[in-house]
Amino acid sequence: MAIRETIRRSTCFRGAPYYPEKASVIAGCSTISMTGGQHEWERCEAFASPGMTFDYHYVSHGFILDSLVQNNYFRFMARPKEFDRDAALAGALQVFWAKGYEGASTGDLLKGMKIGRQSMYDTFGDKQALYLECLHCYHKLDNKNFFDHLSDNPSPLEVLHGFLAIFTRRSEAENAMGCMGINAITAYGQTKPEVKALALNTAARVEAMLARLIEAAQKTGELANSVDADVASSFVYAALQGLTVRAQAGASRGELADVADFTIKALKAMR
Repeated sequence: MAIRETIRRSTCFRGAPYYPEKASVIAGCSTISMTGGQHEWERCEAFASPGMTFDYHYVSHGFILDSLVQNNYFRFMARPKEFDRDAALAGALQVFWAKGYEGASTGDLLKGMKIGRQSMYDTFGDKQALYLECLHCYHKLDNKNFFDHLSDNPSPLEVLHGFLAIFTRRSEAENAMGCMGINAITAYGQTKPEVKALALNTAARVEAMLARLIEAAQKTGELANSVDADVASSFVYAALQGLTVRAQAGASRGELADVADFTIKALKAMR
């Protein structure tokens, strides 16, 4: 036989419930063990309000709300993540790259990531943690893009020139975004150790590869053997960073090409 009972709640929504019975709150619902009895009661927290009357009916070994509320109760149960984490991270990276940390609102990020607010916080933590993860991914991609340019070109100096002249081949929109790594370090300087560490790591990797190219150019006779490869690689990397900022500021393709050409000429003139 179905047993029906009515319980009146005395406190506010999501407050600690008070009943004449012994009560405990778990997740979003209350399980009430009746004093002197063995039955369990469930009440869906999502429908609670001061003074609300809840109508229960006995099912199996417990009491559960009627079918309408029961359906909603299961709707509020936790669901597995239904999105691609890498795709969401890529979306956030594009937002931070275009707008910077301060300029990117939570709404911008959610739109770019195509996920809900709670999913973002549950998966990536707070905004700063998400930004740092995006910046880490960017540095990895930036390194890969650089190394992809180091082909089997028989002229190491031409490889260097081609990389310096990359900004003359990009669209104005691409140049306007600049380099996310440079944007971060110019915004924060040395105030954020994580940002500084990523910048230093990338600089070390890129300068090491530039030094190898310069040494290769020395072997082919394109550069003098007296050129200090380490100093020259730092010089080229500084020129590359300067070109990035100039391109972001709107310098013309001709101006960018002139700087790339002059950098190579300066290398050749070193003795």
